[in-house]
Amino acid sequence: MITVKEISSRKDKKKFFKFIIDLYKDNPHACCNLYSDEFAEFDPKINDAFRFADCKMFLAYKDKKIAGRIAGIWHRGVNEKFGYRQLRFTRFDVIDDFEVTKALFDKLFAWAKELGMTEIIGPMSFSDLNEEGMLIDGFDKDSNYIEIYNYPYYVEHMQKLGAYKVVDWNCYIITPPATPPERWKKLSDAVLKRYGYEILDVAYYCKHDKKRLREYVVEALDVLDKAFADLYGTSPLNEKQKVREAKTLLQVLIPELAAVVLKDGKVVAYGYCIPSMKEVMQKGRGHIIPFGLIPYLRAMKHPKTADLLSIAVLPEHQHRGIPAVIINHCLEGICKYNITKLEAGPQLEENQRVQGLWNYFDAELAKKARCWGLKVE
Repeated sequence: MITVKEISSRKDKKKFFKFIIDLYKDNPHACCNLYSDEFAEFDPKINDAFRFADCKMFLAYKDKKIAGRIAGIWHRGVNEKFGYRQLRFTRFDVIDDFEVTKALFDKLFAWAKELGMTEIIGPMSFSDLNEEGMLIDGFDKDSNYIEIYNYPYYVEHMQKLGAYKVVDWNCYIITPPATPPERWKKLSDAVLKRYGYEILDVAYYCKHDKKRLREYVVEALDVLDKAFADLYGTSPLNEKQKVREAKTLLQVLIPELAAVVLKDGKVVAYGYCIPSMKEVMQKGRGHIIPFGLIPYLRAMKHPKTADLLSIAVLPEHQHRGIPAVIINHCLEGICKYNITKLEAGPQLEENQRVQGLWNYFDAELAKKARCWGLKVE
């Protein structure tokens, strides 16, 4: 017998977040989330996205055991921005039983009808900074902290529901060079000289003025808002969201792997990598302390794999070669730490501008993720 329960208590939320850890405990490729991050993401007192979004969370039980979970997000901000009538789904995880999947989505269909929505889409969360897209290819590859890993049967379940493709994201694995190529340094120097750009000394501020560094990171998120404004499903972040995101980023920041480009003292572009947190999450099972602490310290001091999280340039500064500045700077840090593998975060398949950068490297299209759509009738 399958029952689905809407949840709201901290006790039930803990079960909700723990389910994925148990489901993937024997899978070497999955990377779970931190409990603290997940609790914060779904707490209206912390996540300011709740000012323009509502959320419902559900747990499915089969024979009195948890068999699946899902959350629905009514993102009024995105709907108003693009003229959508959509309900999002996120944190969808399930055992290999289609009836459980159907029971979970039935709850979302019912809510969507109450709201007058015409479509359910996902997996997508509150913002473009969160994990998005269901893995549809590359199940034998490691996931990183900003990707969703799922078993192949998830795709079969979605197809049985009658889901269709909305957009796909491409995920690349890149083998970096052993030493920074001279061509990137020459190009970077030329761009800096021609346009008067500067590279922020992140290491200095990380050591001497973290408050100002946090302000620079918030400015970088302003750049992200403007650069990604027209991408599918994006919505502007407010100040409280940016401050929270900056604090999170600084916990995994290695200065040599971050490039912040300034013009007249203002941030006009950025790009950064973080050390892979997969082993940290697997060892810690959703926590840093106690079992994830040593892997975390090892990842921060001696990273072997890095995740390329984001790169963005203000629209008015695009087509000037700034990506060369960012790539050269980050490559110097990557080579300094002898990092042997880079995982590029999901990129919309039509975003040829970013994906074209990988033509200059030993890059493999390793994974694809999908945003599914379901008609509400």
